[in-house]
Amino acid sequence: MKLHVKKGDMVKVLAGDNKGTIAKILAVYPEKNRAIVEGVNVIKKHTKPNAKNTQGGIIEKEAPIHISNLMVVVGNKVATRIGRRIDEKSGKLVRYSKKTGEVIK
Repeated sequence: MKLHVKKGDMVKVLAGDNKGTIAKILAVYPEKNRAIVEGVNVIKKHTKPNAKNTQGGIIEKEAPIHISNLMVVVGNKVATRIGRRIDEKSGKLVRYSKKTGEVIK
């Protein structure tokens, strides 16, 4: 299934506690329709001591957010819908901004 977001995209959060936040996507899980966004949906996780973390304690990490709550941001902080079309030069399928018409790499 093709998604409108990719790892490394700048996105705007449309719903939830972090509504309006613009941040970068760290990971995408297409099978679950979720993505991890930097600094968004931060949870506290209680961990036992282990080899990596010898002390244990409470760590903060980003939890996945549903991709329907994300909108790609291009250029000068404009949130836009994403379309797909065949590029004239290369003949490959590319993503483009429906608002500005520019190709998103």
